[in-house]
Amino acid sequence: MPLDVKLKKKYEEEVRPELIKRFGYQNVWEVPRLEKVVVNQGLGEAKEDVRILEKAAKELALITGQKPIITRAKKSISNFRLRKGMPIGLKVTLRGDRMWIFLEKLLNVALPRRRDFRGIDPGSFDGRGNYNLGIREQLIFPEITYDMVDQTRGMDIAIVTTAETDEEARALLELLGFPFKKQ
Repeated sequence: MPLDVKLKKKYEEEVRPELIKRFGYQNVWEVPRLEKVVVNQGLGEAKEDVRILEKAAKELALITGQKPIITRAKKSISNFRLRKGMPIGLKVTLRGDRMWIFLEKLLNVALPRRRDFRGIDPGSFDGRGNYNLGIREQLIFPEITYDMVDQTRGMDIAIVTTAETDEEARALLELLGFPFKKQ
């Protein structure tokens, strides 16, 4: 039985027709859509203590609903005491319903719980229609309680769209309900 994802339904019923009207697409497949969401955590201190990596992996799995993979150093850097192949972070790639559920939770629960939240930066597009968002602490997610946390860790969230330009991607995300700051 498929999950009832409100954000996905909103995209199909409201956002897609509005984008077709606004940009004049000829074909439904031309309309920008969300492709994937990548949640990344850099854990440089994990090279000394493997337990940090395990704890962070458990928290990230709770937040995203999917087991993260360990990212490893691609090359050795002596100044950082880093050798090739050492674990230095975690990554989760969300697609399909899990992606929609995560975004719904991010927009409706996590971001409003941020201290002094006035919107997300509209300048964080990469020039190819993808949006990047940094979060300073994992406590804004409802699955994480203050008692579980030994140390606050941030994460980077990359929202990958099929949009050709930043203007199209911004219109897509605004219509989905992303709270951009007013400039």
